[in-house]
Amino acid sequence: MRRPEIDQPLPEDADTNQTKNGFLALVSRLVFEETLPVRFMYKTVPEHLNDTGWRMFTGYETEEFLENEQINLVPMPVEKMVELDPSLTELVTYNAGTVWERTPDAEGWERVYDFEIPAPKVDVEITNDVDTFIKNYRDE
Repeated sequence: MRRPEIDQPLPEDADTNQTKNGFLALVSRLVFEETLPVRFMYKTVPEHLNDTGWRMFTGYETEEFLENEQINLVPMPVEKMVELDPSLTELVTYNAGTVWERTPDAEGWERVYDFEIPAPKVDVEITNDVDTFIKNYRDE
């Protein structure tokens, strides 16, 4: 089978680990509590087997709001999000690294190329100094 081109939706018969197993997206709770539409979304590398990697936002989230992911991002089946907004149907077939937005006055979704997808925060100290490494290892 020929691999899909970059920035193209995956064919339905494509067998990839990043889209095959997951079914959940993390969605801003503003979508549900304030009944606002999804206007910004990106796909990161999935963090676990149920995760598709999709992150969906209204565009009204503040930095403080986004810092508390456990409370402010709700795991939601992608299928449910597509039911709520059928314009997401084709977009959720794209691979990791894809970013989309739609402005209130726009006709549809536009691809974003200048947004840097945030990487998961890992609390690890890396050092090449053997003495520091040994000291830190012993302190644990």
